[in-house]
Amino acid sequence: MSTDASHLPHTVSELHHGIERGLHLGAQLYVSIAGDVAADVAVGASRADGTPLTTDTLNLWMSSVKPLAAVAVAQLVERGKLSYDDRVAQHVPEFAVNGKDAITVRHLLTHTGGFRQWPAKLELDDRWDTIIQQICATRLEHDWTPGEKAGYHPRTSWFILGELARRLDDHHRGFDRYAREEIFLPLGMNDCWVGGMPPEDYAAYGARIGATFEDILEDPPEEHDPMEGVPDERKVASVHPGASGRGPVRELGRFYEMLMRGGERDGSRVLRAESISELTRPQRVGMYDHTFKHAMDWGLGFIVNLQDEKGRATMPYGYGAHASSRTFGHSGAESSCAFCDPEHELVVAWVCNGMPGDEQHQERQRAINTAIYEDLEIS
Repeated sequence: MSTDASHLPHTVSELHHGIERGLHLGAQLYVSIAGDVAADVAVGASRADGTPLTTDTLNLWMSSVKPLAAVAVAQLVERGKLSYDDRVAQHVPEFAVNGKDAITVRHLLTHTGGFRQWPAKLELDDRWDTIIQQICATRLEHDWTPGEKAGYHPRTSWFILGELARRLDDHHRGFDRYAREEIFLPLGMNDCWVGGMPPEDYAAYGARIGATFEDILEDPPEEHDPMEGVPDERKVASVHPGASGRGPVRELGRFYEMLMRGGERDGSRVLRAESISELTRPQRVGMYDHTFKHAMDWGLGFIVNLQDEKGRATMPYGYGAHASSRTFGHSGAESSCAFCDPEHELVVAWVCNGMPGDEQHQERQRAINTAIYEDLEIS
């Protein structure tokens, strides 16, 4: 099921090609240019039983949700609750142990903090307070000076950002509720969640909740399940600020349209324009990322297009061959991508529900993003 996607024939062909190659069962794609929708399309299946993937399916975004925490922090900065150069321990005193006292909020958002490892004692469905306690007790990595060495933090630092939001919010809301009430609902992202989905909503969504698969070629396809053995209604309620975003991908597109429009969409202002400029300007430039094993540039919570043009062709989770140097966004592990290219007034968000391994996904990501620009003749 889809809206008209005649503007993007080669891009949609890439999505179908991925199904044929066994990279994913289905995909959602949303593209707008200068505020006009160029595509809101879904292809293939959302479940192994052949349930159609529609534009209303709630897909898992994985790490494409990370900028949500950055925007939440920027709101707190606007309200005078903290600054990017505050030490985390000023607001979460128990964080200041085992060498982490000098880590700042800016270090968290640029992945230069140096505490990447998920604590061995923790399960992903542990209570929020238990997770925060264990992350706060972790050690700074050996030979790491915060701000001087870079390495992507998949989970740990995003829980700390979520805890900052909880402690500094006037109402002390959990991050899931804060995100719903301060970002999603004001932007009309009514079917978006970062965990915290109540059981009655889970039941009402029914088949609209999609699955993500690690091996499409298995019979039946193997689902991605980092919380194996946990009931599905608990999985969608579990709050992981860097990974548990879920919703129709067109609504993720609304988030980036807000950023492109200076913090406002449809009469709802989420951020000031100057706050967005600070989030999306290059803050970490040319540093080698010890997680991705590649130079990567970062804003505050956003992957910005690599300033070294030669490196863009091999940059992990890049934006394709034609994205401008002003492009910013974030991607999710082997599955999703969302970004804004202000130079071309372009917003892109897509999810493929198969995780085919890093090499094949990087090829797929570059092909999809490059095809979008070429279909729209803005290359």
